[in-house]
Amino acid sequence: MKRQEHLTEVEEAAIRIRVETLKNGRYLATSPDVPGLVAEGRSISETVEIAQGVARKIVESCREHGDPLPLVFRNKRRGNREFRIPVAVS
Repeated sequence: MKRQEHLTEVEEAAIRIRVETLKNGRYLATSPDVPGLVAEGRSISETVEIAQGVARKIVESCREHGDPLPLVFRNKRRGNREFRIPVAVS
């Protein structure tokens, strides 16, 4: 029987994502923290928003199937965090 991992202790986790510009001008996000996360959008902010949704779906799928959660969702993090956010300048 598989051991079930739940998000009872961690309600929110910060994941790393990598965003690259595609040749067609769109953006593609992947995550070294969440295997299988791939998101594409028209802007960086849209791509990040889609990536957040995909990460939530991956967590839901793991929970539904009894699969272990990616490590980033199992570690409890407290304290201050620093983020870089995209800001349009034109």
